[in-house]
Amino acid sequence: MSLNKVILGSEEWCSLPELGIPTIKARVDSGAKTSALHAVNIAPFIKNETNWVKFDINPIQNNQKTVIHCEAPLIDKRIVKSSSGFREQRYVIQTPLEIGGEKWLIEMTLTNRDSMGYRMLLGREAMSGRVLVDPEQQYLLGKPTTEHLKELYKDAEKQTTGLRIGLLASNPELYSNKRIMEAGEMRGHEMHFLNIKECYMKLDAEKPEIHYRGGIILNQFDAIIPRIRPSATFYGCTLTRQFEALKVYCLNSSTAITQSRDKLYSLQLLLHSGIGIPTTGFANSPLDTNDLIKMVGGPPLIVKLLEGTQGKGVVLAETKKAAESVINAFKSLNANILVQEFIKEANGKDIRCFVIDGKVVASIQREAMPGEFRANIHLGGTASIIKATAEEKRIAIKAAKAMDLKVAGVDIIRSSKGPLLLEVNSSPGLEGIEGATNKDIAGEMIKAIEKNFIKSK
Repeated sequence: MSLNKVILGSEEWCSLPELGIPTIKARVDSGAKTSALHAVNIAPFIKNETNWVKFDINPIQNNQKTVIHCEAPLIDKRIVKSSSGFREQRYVIQTPLEIGGEKWLIEMTLTNRDSMGYRMLLGREAMSGRVLVDPEQQYLLGKPTTEHLKELYKDAEKQTTGLRIGLLASNPELYSNKRIMEAGEMRGHEMHFLNIKECYMKLDAEKPEIHYRGGIILNQFDAIIPRIRPSATFYGCTLTRQFEALKVYCLNSSTAITQSRDKLYSLQLLLHSGIGIPTTGFANSPLDTNDLIKMVGGPPLIVKLLEGTQGKGVVLAETKKAAESVINAFKSLNANILVQEFIKEANGKDIRCFVIDGKVVASIQREAMPGEFRANIHLGGTASIIKATAEEKRIAIKAAKAMDLKVAGVDIIRSSKGPLLLEVNSSPGLEGIEGATNKDIAGEMIKAIEKNFIKSK
């Protein structure tokens, strides 16, 4: 039965010769139907009147300097549901696989696997009739030494010749932050992760400075990408303002981030720009609860804490009694609250448009879990690819401009009155939108910085 079949462990090193990949570690998974290959900067093109796709890969895990530029015949595009629940459209290629002295053609989908432990997944369709798997074993075919890997990929190391860019954020392991670091390094820039809590500053009229842990002075940056979590808004924006004082280009300005975090002020700015929103009331510990409820058309309605984020502090009150209870509960906290018209026909869905430098680069539909009205990915919502209408794109671009944000996640809801704007996020997450659209959004953010320096020359 095992005659001529290659015996593999749960992890093996293999080769993809026509892609120029001499060796790559694969997870051998008979539970997965299709095989997948890590890829970024994916772009289809025509070659000899046939469909091809080009893409970049870092074949060695946790090594962003080694880059292989690949191209392969494009045989299909498929919607794939990932293990994390995201539905994404993937390009499918066909290329020879070499493993255990054997060679045959396999199909693979292209996707960003940075959050996974392996650059390649070998699924059962590629193994059928050719492979036996012993899941208790690993590297039955051997594995390369670190020195051998360096030798194999010595010509693929990318030299850093670009800008010095700092990512000002809190968690280096967050998907979005890892992707931005990777995208900058792949485009030849010197990337540095700067933890907000470990920065401190010297206020001085003649020689202002920003210091990092151990007394390192951070004044020699070309650009900063602020990715400030809501709880760090005050200090993060203070640091961003200090970088601005040092004439460092900040992808989103401190002023823009600050005003985007003030839900009331941001709604006032958006309305002033002629952008429609669901009817909204605002109060600080309201005495006239009944009139506040009546103001937005009565129940069902949404009650929001002004300081809430990622769907937290947001409650759907389906009856007048429930609305009064929630408002009175928030009143006891002396909290600022927004009361907002509930758009029932949206059916727990909204549109997230990702705006970079005045252009909608991608859009997705976010859908809430069953029984939930909030579509936030952090709350279990799912993301799927959708084509935003021209009007929705216009609103998203106008909203980002009104908030003076170079990078913004603009949330829009489809109502019987037409598209209405829900919120503008100054540090939008990348995982849902990159996973659903297969677009290199992080790369677009780096391009926006590059464009600024081209303009200034």
